[in-house]
Amino acid sequence: MSSQNAYSQPITYKNVLKFAVPTIVMTVFMSFYTMVDGLFVSNLIGTDALSAVNLTAPVISVVTAISTMLATGGSAVIMKKAGEQKMREANEDFTALIIINVIVGLLMSVLGYLTMDGIFTRMNLSPAVFAYCHAYLSRYLLFTIPILLMNNFTLYMIAAGRSALSMVCSIAGGILNMVLDYVLIAVFRQGIAGAAIATGLGYSVTAVAGMVLFSKKASLLHFVKPVFRTKTLIHATANGSSEMATALVTGIVTMMFNWTMLHYIGEDGVAAITIIMYVLMFATSLYTGYSYGVAPMISFYYGEQNHEKLKKLIRMSFKLIGLVSVAALAVSLAATTPLVSVFARPGNPVYDLAVTGNRICSFALLFIGFNVFASGMFTALSNGLVSAILAFSRSFVFMVAAMLILPALLGVTGVWLATPAAELAALFLSAVMFLKYKKTYQY
Repeated sequence: MSSQNAYSQPITYKNVLKFAVPTIVMTVFMSFYTMVDGLFVSNLIGTDALSAVNLTAPVISVVTAISTMLATGGSAVIMKKAGEQKMREANEDFTALIIINVIVGLLMSVLGYLTMDGIFTRMNLSPAVFAYCHAYLSRYLLFTIPILLMNNFTLYMIAAGRSALSMVCSIAGGILNMVLDYVLIAVFRQGIAGAAIATGLGYSVTAVAGMVLFSKKASLLHFVKPVFRTKTLIHATANGSSEMATALVTGIVTMMFNWTMLHYIGEDGVAAITIIMYVLMFATSLYTGYSYGVAPMISFYYGEQNHEKLKKLIRMSFKLIGLVSVAALAVSLAATTPLVSVFARPGNPVYDLAVTGNRICSFALLFIGFNVFASGMFTALSNGLVSAILAFSRSFVFMVAAMLILPALLGVTGVWLATPAAELAALFLSAVMFLKYKKTYQY
């Protein structure tokens, strides 16, 4: 489908999946970036290094949070203008937001270097794990600007009707990451630093492709002389605040998980929770990919005031997410043992912890998809406040409450139950918001 005609097609499963499947494949491969690092690090270096990859995650989340906000919020604002036939203004805003992201990337990279060692020192880590954390993050931060551009170009390619290209870039980047992980770690003996470099170069594929694509005037979205509108920046910031909140609190919650595991079990517990996060992240990427794929459609139909298409698209989405949720739970439960054994061998204390934890945490997969889509839907409808409430409650309020209460009552089992409990609570809030705004948006 061409960029313009894509939005004029009827709402059928076939046409919706033409938008969604490429982004699902894309996000699945994007989840591979971190998982592949973990796979090679755990098998070629050890579980201490695997713990270090997870311990750096909160810092990485903070570094990318602002970019995530501008990418998701900006995409919704720009595609709403496209639906209103304001393409010149949309491209001016697009170019301005990309420039702002580059500036943010530079500032966040410097800030990361200045603060990382102080953060790791406060964790009271063993010397070996501290060294792994420093080596991994110091190399990762070298690629901050390409990574932030990747975050933006991924969504803007989808919005411009080039979701297939976004998918190809993600696959190519994922394959490059895998190859370089082996070459840099196993062949050139670069250790955990090699894993970070491989990830950065893998992300750079989409950044380079995006620069080429959006330099062409034939693209629906393309670079023009930027106009820095304060109103657009405010709208993008407010609209994408939920995604920024999600990125920030994900880092905070990850840190809470790490601290709790260090308290109850030690660094083996951090390695186990890392494995479980990989499994959940892989499954969640299916939902995230779908939400990314249909978000530009929701924004366009909202801007066009096409309530019939909007209603049909959202109802169809809930049916698809329900089917995927049940299937994801079944697969995760059935494949727990082989999935965990990829990262830790039987007999290793990390293995038994991860197997038990994954079987409990997997039940969160019944709820995550609806929560991810609900937040993404309100962002696409330019209701950043509701989206932020949903995302912040799900990722922080409910999760922190579960992490404070359940481990205190049930010990390590409470850690595993925290995610399903928080997602279930978030599902009730999503349902309340969906019903409250049903008449407002006529979906």
